Amino acid sequence: MSNIYDILAERGFIEQTTHEQEIKDLLAKEKVTFYIGFDATADSLTAGHFLTVMAMTHMQRAGHKPIVLIGGGTTMIGDPTGKSDMRKMMTIETIEYNAQCFKNQLSKFIDFEDGKAIMANNADWLLDLNYVEFIRDIGVHFSVNKMLTADCYKSRMEKGLTFLEFNYMLMQSYDFLKLNKDYGCVLQMGGNDQWSNILGGVDLIRRKEQKPAYGLTFTLLTTSEGKKMGKTEKGAVWLDPAKTSPYEFFQYWRNVEDSKVGECLGLLTFLPMDEVNRLRALEGADINKAKEVLAFEITKIVHGEDEANKAMEAARALFAGAGMGGSIPTSEFEKSRLDEGIDIVTLMVETKLAPTRSEGRRLVQQGGVTVNDVKVESPDQKYTTSDLNDEGALMIKKGKKGFHQIKAI
Repeated sequence: MSNIYDILAERGFIEQTTHEQEIKDLLAKEKVTFYIGFDATADSLTAGHFLTVMAMTHMQRAGHKPIVLIGGGTTMIGDPTGKSDMRKMMTIETIEYNAQCFKNQLSKFIDFEDGKAIMANNADWLLDLNYVEFIRDIGVHFSVNKMLTADCYKSRMEKGLTFLEFNYMLMQSYDFLKLNKDYGCVLQMGGNDQWSNILGGVDLIRRKEQKPAYGLTFTLLTTSEGKKMGKTEKGAVWLDPAKTSPYEFFQYWRNVEDSKVGECLGLLTFLPMDEVNRLRALEGADINKAKEVLAFEITKIVHGEDEANKAMEAARALFAGAGMGGSIPTSEFEKSRLDEGIDIVTLMVETKLAPTRSEGRRLVQQGGVTVNDVKVESPDQKYTTSDLNDEGALMIKKGKKGFHQIKAI
């Protein structure tokens, strides 16, 4: 297959399109300029963003030109999509810092050299808009009745939708219009939760400019229960190694549900589909082989092959009860402090295996905590330097997925 549309469809990306056959024909015949937006709501991209980054990379490899749009302006409003309450207001300084972090991260995946891609920030045109002119020029093309039927607004109607947020669709639609005029951008892509906003931009260009414009949305990564993937007990799974270590990142994907392995392999790796389908077909205990491949491939893309190898070695060592090397989360405690003895609940709280002492006690009482592969019988149990293993460490495990090693210094 040479048409990128077919490639994206086979790998499982495409959820909805505004004009399927026209988009397919366009991508087959021309080098298309397209855009995906990223609101700068944090100082790192997440696992949820990674799917759209992969789609963008596939498009660029096929010869199409991406525009990475950082939402320095729209972040000041806040997208109401999927939110039961209004987003917290952020300062301009925080948004600018987050935007720079996004730029740095996205440059690892997208080639911006020699004009192969464009990075833009909608703060450059949104922050200086004359509101009256904007409403006269852009707002006239939007029906309030139609907007209120959009999913991004319907979910907010019970608790109250502010007029501030009601402007979001107009601003995102204006972004598409601006990129269309300045760069010849004809296609907006994004997660399926952005469908209503994308329709707004497509319709605006077609109404105002009498020109073709298109929208395409991607599948959202969800668990079998329908919840968004990319969350752990600690919160989001980040692409920044300082926020989610390469080992924790690896382990997240190593522990995905069996039913989701094939989908994730297609969406989040560059493995050929023949190999994806072979791994997808594995059953029983063999599915763990597919999970390890999935975790390694994603970690390699995000953090590099060296970190992926370290994470895999560490995971295997932990599973086998062997050495403690690699990138297993580690804390160093003063030897003199360990000599005196520290109770297990304190160790769990200080290593963040438990958010509170009461939660730590509950986990121990339920029998879900081990130290050096020995079950902890009491929340009051203390550990000293005499309990260190041959590697000079205490390996605390919480359930099947939580762990942390402590070394004496």
